[in-house]
Amino acid sequence: MPIAEVRDLVKVYRMGAVEVHALRGIHLAFEAGEYIAIMGPSGSGKSTLLNLLGCLDTPTSGSYFLGEQDVARMSDDELSDIRCRHLGFIFQSYNLIPQLSVIENIEVPLFYQGWSERDSRERATALAELVGLGDRSHHRPSELSGGQQQRVAIARSMANDPLIILADEPTGNLDSATGEEILALLDRLNGEGKTIVMVSHDNHVAQRAGRIVRFKDGIVEDDTRWGVE
Repeated sequence: MPIAEVRDLVKVYRMGAVEVHALRGIHLAFEAGEYIAIMGPSGSGKSTLLNLLGCLDTPTSGSYFLGEQDVARMSDDELSDIRCRHLGFIFQSYNLIPQLSVIENIEVPLFYQGWSERDSRERATALAELVGLGDRSHHRPSELSGGQQQRVAIARSMANDPLIILADEPTGNLDSATGEEILALLDRLNGEGKTIVMVSHDNHVAQRAGRIVRFKDGIVEDDTRWGVE
């Protein structure tokens, strides 16, 4: 059984009298442990799909199964709980809280799950070490480089041991050398069994994935499995 699956997924945005069809009845399944890159030009629907997979938006019609749950028609509170417990997010702009330290930023998802202070700190400390920031754990984002901030974001995405990590252009704000370091870290996480779905416009970045899904005008143009060397 796929870890996530969308069936006949449609998303229409209404802007006054104008309807914009962002997704046009797509069907995709994601298996546990896959590393998937979603590609396509601006406006093709790839970011819309990522928002739906992340329960940040709801479809106009169709189904979205996360595990055995159809989350497409859940309430806002239910979607918030799903995000908190089962999904991890990595954003191009990091989305760290500037007033919090590295450790405190990693702890944020655990706070919303009601973890104890002791257990939360232990988990966050281990994750900071995992991404190579054990010696920077009490620094704030403004004291870190872009690559270090993205490492914090990756550690935060792992805090709740998510079913899926969703990455939106995770190297988009980084120089090429730092981007390679971040991609190597994602490779490592996937090698340890994490399912990763990544939006990218960069063919070089997408080639790191084991599978590339291409979008055009709200439909899946190509769904090809690539062998990663």
